[in-house]
Amino acid sequence: MTIIFGGAVNTGAPAFNQSKREEFMTIKRLLLLIALCVAVTVSLLVIKAGQPVEAQKKALRILYVTQSMGFRHASLHESEDVIEELGAANGYKVTLTHRAQNYLTPQGLRNFDVVIFYTTGELPLTDAQKTGFLNYIKSGKGFVGIHSATDTFYKWPEYGEMIGGYFDGHPWTQNDTVGIKAHDRTNPLSNHWEESFRLQEEIYQYKEFNKTNVTVTMSLDTANTDMTKRGIKAKEFPLTWFRNYGKGRVFYTALGHRPEVWRDKRFQTMIVNALKWAGGEMK
Repeated sequence: MTIIFGGAVNTGAPAFNQSKREEFMTIKRLLLLIALCVAVTVSLLVIKAGQPVEAQKKALRILYVTQSMGFRHASLHESEDVIEELGAANGYKVTLTHRAQNYLTPQGLRNFDVVIFYTTGELPLTDAQKTGFLNYIKSGKGFVGIHSATDTFYKWPEYGEMIGGYFDGHPWTQNDTVGIKAHDRTNPLSNHWEESFRLQEEIYQYKEFNKTNVTVTMSLDTANTDMTKRGIKAKEFPLTWFRNYGKGRVFYTALGHRPEVWRDKRFQTMIVNALKWAGGEMK
């Protein structure tokens, strides 16, 4: 017997009555609907399985600390806007705070993959919080220090060792234009800058800096900078560096004093790549 749904039956056999035909059509529609659902589900699973590993990773969770217990920079609000914008553009979850002590706890740190400091002075952390914070980084998390992050925690030498050194004055003020060299042309933390360029920015020198512990990616170009400034003590002037710290990753840049620097696309690219590297998204 041949059955043609929706058409006539001409086989010589008794025709189905109307109720039987409607029952058959209902069953057919249900079977088609089930088949369609299965096909869509399988397709979605195949698409997801075919995505790059990066696309399936959870969004980086970033804590940005702008607490000032010493000098308060005028660019802090601009920096917060930029970090939020960069976070939104890259699918990151950004939390801003002026109170590090409320977040740098064992419970609080579980919510973040990378912590950024643009800070000054002795932040009000307990000894237990300080130890916990360094252990958090050593366990495989990330730390990004910006500008005055080296003007922070002078009374906590382990912090200075972690970040790479301490601020020791700025012979070049925000009104000065200096020469800067980007050393590594293959490293995404520096290769988007010109090999040699000039920038209006406040420039630090450092004490307790140990270059054997870090990899410097940018430094002052002394051949294209006024080296007659008062207060110059150092012989070398690193500006940006990175290091491993236990299983974690630490990045620091001296740039970021001026609001205009925060709006510089080269600077923004460096910060995004630093977050990716510190957060384990980039080798």
